Amino acid sequence: MKIEYFHASRFGNGAMVAEEFRRIMGIEDHEVNVQHIRQAKPKDLPPADLYVFSSPGRLGRPSGGVRRFLRNVNLPAGARYAILTTEIAPRPDKKTGEMPSVEEIEKWQRVRPVMTEILAPKDLTKVAEGCVFVTGLRGPLEEGWQKKVQDFAAQVSSVR
Repeated sequence: MKIEYFHASRFGNGAMVAEEFRRIMGIEDHEVNVQHIRQAKPKDLPPADLYVFSSPGRLGRPSGGVRRFLRNVNLPAGARYAILTTEIAPRPDKKTGEMPSVEEIEKWQRVRPVMTEILAPKDLTKVAEGCVFVTGLRGPLEEGWQKKVQDFAAQVSSVR
């Protein structure tokens, strides 16, 4: 399978996730080309069996550059894609010490839903979605992040 992976890593976390994905998929003889969105032309993406789009979370949304990139993506109807993001890890409430519920997290972490909303009118086929948490503004990635990338790669590999 030929995969084109586009990320917008600013502090290197997304780039590390992309390289781990490439390494894992390479073991199964899948070809993965990784590019930063600044190096790609969204209206002229190379042909592939699957496109992976990745964005860091910025105030609970994809970065502005990723939103613009996705709005301009020009792919044939039915093209398959997946989303893998790097988002800030949920933290306990400072007053109560309780972790936020899934519903609370979904209110302020909208990176993947916004990316999906932007791509929905393009008549593409979403095959997988994943998230790797970042423990601080600039990193590092959460402990065990490689397992999350491995699970995402397994989802992608199962699509034929």
